Amino acid sequence: MQVKNAILHLFLQLENLLEQLSDEQYNTSVEALSRATIGQHFRHVIECYQELEKGYHRGFVNYEQRKRDHNLETNRRFALRQMALVGDMLEKPERSLVLVADMGKEVYIDVPTTYYRELIHNLDHTVHHMALMRIGVSAVSAVLLPSAFGVAYSTIKFRESKSFSN
Repeated sequence: MQVKNAILHLFLQLENLLEQLSDEQYNTSVEALSRATIGQHFRHVIECYQELEKGYHRGFVNYEQRKRDHNLETNRRFALRQMALVGDMLEKPERSLVLVADMGKEVYIDVPTTYYRELIHNLDHTVHHMALMRIGVSAVSAVLLPSAFGVAYSTIKFRESKSFSN
């Protein structure tokens, strides 16, 4: 499955990052990220995939029901193990799901979706949070990230096409 491969490529980038950070750097709040930590962004990403896994079996996914596991955001080794488990669970047959969207003030709407659509959403969501992690990494460490870390595939393709046309 191509979506799985794309997600695993992002996970490899995240694994490389986590291997280079210290526990202190992973847990340092960053002013430019509204005082969030790299670990909190990592937790958020992984928990969205975990919630989709639960939703696949229930028939509906509600990302607001994420566990919000403090251990995931503070313990890099635990976070790496959880990411590996998520990676192992990604390849499933397509199926219809219902996305339960929280509109605030106790208002929820049900939106028809599919497993692959939600995987693509989580892939894009991962890239978005990797861009935020890039900001955090530059604030707490000297780790050099690949130029494509946290950049959408469409942006990479556009930049490549512009470099060939100049």
